[in-house]
Amino acid sequence: MRTVEGFKDYELIDADSGERLERWGDVILIRPDPQIIWSGKRSDNRWNTANAIYHRSNSGGGYWEKLKNVPDVWSVSYNELTFRLKPMGFKHTGLFPEQAVNWSLADELIKKADREISVLNLFAYTGGATVACLKAGAKVTHVDASKGMVQWAKENAVASGVADKNVRWLVDDCMKFVKRELRRGNTYDAIIMDPPSYGRGPGGEVWKLEQQLGELLSETGKLLSKDAIFFFLNSYTGGLSPTILNYMVKRYVAGDRGGEIFTDEIGLYVTDKGISLPCGNTTVWKR
Repeated sequence: MRTVEGFKDYELIDADSGERLERWGDVILIRPDPQIIWSGKRSDNRWNTANAIYHRSNSGGGYWEKLKNVPDVWSVSYNELTFRLKPMGFKHTGLFPEQAVNWSLADELIKKADREISVLNLFAYTGGATVACLKAGAKVTHVDASKGMVQWAKENAVASGVADKNVRWLVDDCMKFVKRELRRGNTYDAIIMDPPSYGRGPGGEVWKLEQQLGELLSETGKLLSKDAIFFFLNSYTGGLSPTILNYMVKRYVAGDRGGEIFTDEIGLYVTDKGISLPCGNTTVWKR
């Protein structure tokens, strides 16, 4: 498992009885996590003094109980990157801190290439990977179906000092965008994708990753240039094992390109328990 190091503004303080105790800058949050199936002693007093707690609803979804001094928006930094946060629906804050391991890997590979790298970031959410690649010197095409998330990503780019870099912000269906790019004959030197497990399109179309991953990878893999340097696939879908993800990327993306391919868990170190909490998988192909 690759775990985040050096993220001073984020800490997973404890994990117990289905909940995380987290520090985001100076803000302490308690959020549910279904993987935390153990129970133990909650020795850290911040369990009792958190700024906000997310409560699940029996009917689905949930709500934030704001207990004290929770800003509407606040910021955290990782290395030279700055991200704007806010409590939002379904327990999220607008940032997945475990992805910092992939931001750092992308930074390393882009700088190592020693040339301008074009990056396509699909299902790009609030732009963590986008701002990391821009900071490393790449030009980025950022695609997400949510207008609100793309606007949030633009704000993160401003906060990180990269809003003036070479970036295209696109509100679009990712699969439709990929197919249009193929027809146009466009290619990219690196691709990052973080597809959701489940969702609905603007016309009510149902998206299930297990059913559509093959087509998504097959089509997207064709957009890699002949000198491509990496491809990242992130997955939070419990039903897809790391072995399956590795095989799919090897078959549909890596092909006969050579290079190296690996799949591993990414996670967060739990300070009070001395363990690491798994937070999904990433499959990486790199030249």
